[in-house]
Amino acid sequence: MSDLRPSLHLAKTRDQADLPVVVYRHNSLIRRRLGNVNPELQDNKAVSLSIAAPKVDGVLIRPGEVFSFWKLVGPVSARRGYREGLTIDHDRAASGIGGGMCQFTNLIHWMVLHTPLDIVEHHHHSGLDLFPDFNRQIPFGTGTSIVYNYLDYRFRNPTSQAFQLRVSVGDDYLSGELRTESALPLKYHIHEQDSCFFRHDGSVYRHNSIHRTARDKRTGLEVMRQHLSTNTALVCYPEDLVRLPILDERPTRAVVEAR
Repeated sequence: MSDLRPSLHLAKTRDQADLPVVVYRHNSLIRRRLGNVNPELQDNKAVSLSIAAPKVDGVLIRPGEVFSFWKLVGPVSARRGYREGLTIDHDRAASGIGGGMCQFTNLIHWMVLHTPLDIVEHHHHSGLDLFPDFNRQIPFGTGTSIVYNYLDYRFRNPTSQAFQLRVSVGDDYLSGELRTESALPLKYHIHEQDSCFFRHDGSVYRHNSIHRTARDKRTGLEVMRQHLSTNTALVCYPEDLVRLPILDERPTRAVVEAR
């Protein structure tokens, strides 16, 4: 119902001509080692991503417009060629048609964090660390959760210039670029603090906090410091797959919610 508001302008226009300035680019590995997950689900994910990517590639987000992932991609179904991939169902790893699409919004979200674009809808996965790290390139806790058609990923362009998403699927990577019309005055950096694993009541937990800073490119001075999230998640894979030492007790800053 909220999408019927006349003040909401969703980004729909696509242009295959690149905007001139690359703000940020990132490559996301499609096939990762995820414990005992069937590797066929990851091959299927690659197919599903390749179907969705052309629906997003080239989209322009003009001033005042809102990017909506699902409004561009539409429903994911077997009839449209999507395959069964990895999903999360009631806090457990499962499978379903179109599973793995959150990798797409993870990529977009990571790029958007390096811009002045405003995130207006973003859902986290629940407090679970379901899979061990394998060539992790971005901090734990910066992912997204999407479900067609009620958990979306959206951001708004509050600036005076247009932005553009370019995305493609190769043999190994989902690749993305976020482009714009002219160079931005600020450079953004996302980092984690207090990263650790610890034991609590017989279980292992993962903890960190995510922060964003921005520096003026002209002066080099830090002009923004923002706390994005604090994450404490139950580790759901065997301890021998944890790559860091496991502390015997939780740090004072780590708070485990009652489960």
